[in-house]
Amino acid sequence: MPDVLVVEDDGPMLDLVVEDLTERGYTVKGVPTADDADVWLETHNVDVLVTDLNLARSSGLSLCRSALSRDPELPVLIITAFGSLETAIGAIRAGAYDFLTKPFSMDTLTLAVERAAKLRSLKRELAHLRVDVRRRQRKSRLDGTSPEIARLRESVATVAATDATVLILGESGSGKEMVAREIHDLSRRAEKPFVAENVAAIPADLLESTLFGHVRGAFTGATGSRTGLFRKADGGTLLLDEIGELPLELQPKLLRVLEEGVVRPVGSDNEIPVNVRLLAATHRDLEESVRDGRFREDLFYRLAVIDLAVPPLRDRGGDILLLAQLFLEEHARKAERAALTLHHETAARLLSWGWPGNVRELRNAMERAAVLARTSQVMPADLPPRLQGFTPPERVERRSEPLLPLIEVERRHILAVLRSVDGNKAEAARILGIGRKTLYRKLESWGLHLGHSDTEDCD
Repeated sequence: MPDVLVVEDDGPMLDLVVEDLTERGYTVKGVPTADDADVWLETHNVDVLVTDLNLARSSGLSLCRSALSRDPELPVLIITAFGSLETAIGAIRAGAYDFLTKPFSMDTLTLAVERAAKLRSLKRELAHLRVDVRRRQRKSRLDGTSPEIARLRESVATVAATDATVLILGESGSGKEMVAREIHDLSRRAEKPFVAENVAAIPADLLESTLFGHVRGAFTGATGSRTGLFRKADGGTLLLDEIGELPLELQPKLLRVLEEGVVRPVGSDNEIPVNVRLLAATHRDLEESVRDGRFREDLFYRLAVIDLAVPPLRDRGGDILLLAQLFLEEHARKAERAALTLHHETAARLLSWGWPGNVRELRNAMERAAVLARTSQVMPADLPPRLQGFTPPERVERRSEPLLPLIEVERRHILAVLRSVDGNKAEAARILGIGRKTLYRKLESWGLHLGHSDTEDCD
């Protein structure tokens, strides 16, 4: 049954409302002041708020505004002994769902609470439906057609449907945060906050406060309170990147949050419930860190309920050219340039490079090329110096994959682009920088069915 918070400074009236709603099956908390209500709302989820308009030392309208600032979807019922038009307008402006004029019967109040609770439930259901629709319609953040990235997309879709903690493993720049965002976007938490933080980037003396928050006066310089990342992500997803850098002394505190679902701000004696899905990422071998005593074994097992390995770019084959073309299009658009394509020598160089910086390095290389390219084709001279001075290996033994003829490189790249746009040939031709008839002729030469009715010449 729905949870109801009742705020009424008239003791007998408060007892009557709480008792009657409880008997009708609701879970009810009654408090006499707006301050008490604020404290309760800070640490509990409520489905309906019922408040008197005139409270000791405060107003029901002020409480309504503060409650809605925390939870904009919370239905607020305001009770008043002054049923004037001005009162109604004031309640509506404060964001109230409805208001009742005293005296009223408990049946009337119950009906209003029931309608408000149904509205709350309907809004939640609609939010879940919007997430489901978006999940079906959206394009994945994880671009690529290689078997490695296809398997990763499948795993991400599976774990996104759960609330399990996930440990994302992969080299720097391989796209671990992108995987975390994809998990969040496909989950039922998608409309709630996604908060990401790099643990290694936070000074050690500020890390506990950053994660869990602090109260005013908790330490020198704490002139105000701080919410902390866990409470900022409440209802949503928190990604802690480079989790292997978390100091040993903070690891038990993180474990406690995961086990008990509460945080204790620095300098406070109060524990605050949080509903957060934690994702952790690292490029380190955490099992080795456990053996070396740098990471707690119990925390490792709590984080690694599910682990996902992000493949390095060098192992993704033709995805390199597909991603390069997508990045070129993105940065050419930002630079207000016409579409750019890769010269075949540039493509061969990109395929041969080891990409120690992974997807991040490729994106930066294509951003540079989009700015410096002097023609519509990106030449090797437009690449970063380290790639310009790199000589692609000529011997098959020095490659993990066989060297391919240029026509095969072109065929694979075109088919990869087509797959990435769900077979839309007009869109593929635009990305490739060729006319649609040129694309059709190439597909026909490879014995592929066209299935198009659009025959205008765009060359």
